[in-house]
Amino acid sequence: MALRNTTAGLLLLAFAMIRHRAVPGWPAIKLQIIPSLCMITFGTGIVGWAVRFIPSGLAALICSLIPLFTIVIQLVIRPQDKLNGRIVLGMLMGFLGVVLVFRDHMNFMANRNSLMGIGVTLFSCLSFASGGLYTQTHRAQSHAFFNAAIQMLVGGTGLLVLSALAEDWQHLPSLSLTSGLALLYLIVFGSIVAFVSYLYAMSQLPAGLVSVYAYINPLVAIILGYLILHEHVTWITGLAFTITMLGVYLVNQGYRLQQAKKRALVVKAAEA
Repeated sequence: MALRNTTAGLLLLAFAMIRHRAVPGWPAIKLQIIPSLCMITFGTGIVGWAVRFIPSGLAALICSLIPLFTIVIQLVIRPQDKLNGRIVLGMLMGFLGVVLVFRDHMNFMANRNSLMGIGVTLFSCLSFASGGLYTQTHRAQSHAFFNAAIQMLVGGTGLLVLSALAEDWQHLPSLSLTSGLALLYLIVFGSIVAFVSYLYAMSQLPAGLVSVYAYINPLVAIILGYLILHEHVTWITGLAFTITMLGVYLVNQGYRLQQAKKRALVVKAAEA
C-alpha cells in the first residue's frame, strides 16, 4: 500500500509539473496533509492490512458505511441540518445490515485478530469520511492533479512509517510477475485514476452524493471474492448486503431532498 501510493504520487506529480510547469506553494501543500493522512494512511491504507484477518467481502460491506459516516459527521459539524425521515430510516437499515454481517461472521468475533480487523476497518471508514469532508471544506486553489499527488505522497509516506513499525523488512517476499502486474494496475487505476476522480468530484458535488461510490465496492468485492478467492457467501451475507445498500441509498436520497429544499428556500427568498 505504501509503495503503491508513493509511486503513484511521484508519477502524478511529475506529470502535473510537466503539464502545468508550476509547483503549488506551501499553503496549498499544507492543506493536503490532514486529508492525506485521513484518507490514505488511516483510510484505504489500513484496510489493506485488515483484510489479512477478515474476508475482503466483509471489509467491503463495512466500508459501504462510509456514506453514513459522512452524513453523521456533517450533522455534527452543521447541527442545523436536521434529519428527515429518509435519513433516519436509512441509518437504521444500514446499522441492521452491519449487525447481520456480524451475525454471519460470529466465528470471527471470537478470534482476536479478526475482531481487530473489523475494528480497524470501521475506524478507516470514519477516517476516510473525515478526510473527504475536510477536503471539501478546505479547498486548495491548486489543480486536482497536484492535490492528489501530494496526498498520495504524504499518505504513502505515513504508510511506510506504519510498515516500518509493524512489519519485518528483513524478510520481504519476492515480487512475482503476477504481484508486479497487480501493483502496476493499482498504481495506475486504483490510485491515480480513481483518486483524482474522487477529489475532482468532491470539488464539484456534495460530499454525501460523492460517497455513493461506496455502494458499488461491496458488490464487486463479494462477487470477485467468490469467483477468484472462493470465499464463502451465504444468504445472510446477501440479505445484509441488500439491507445495507438500501439503507445508504435512503440516507443519500434524504440528503439530496434536504439540498433541494434549501435551494427552493433560497430561490423563494430571492423572488421575495
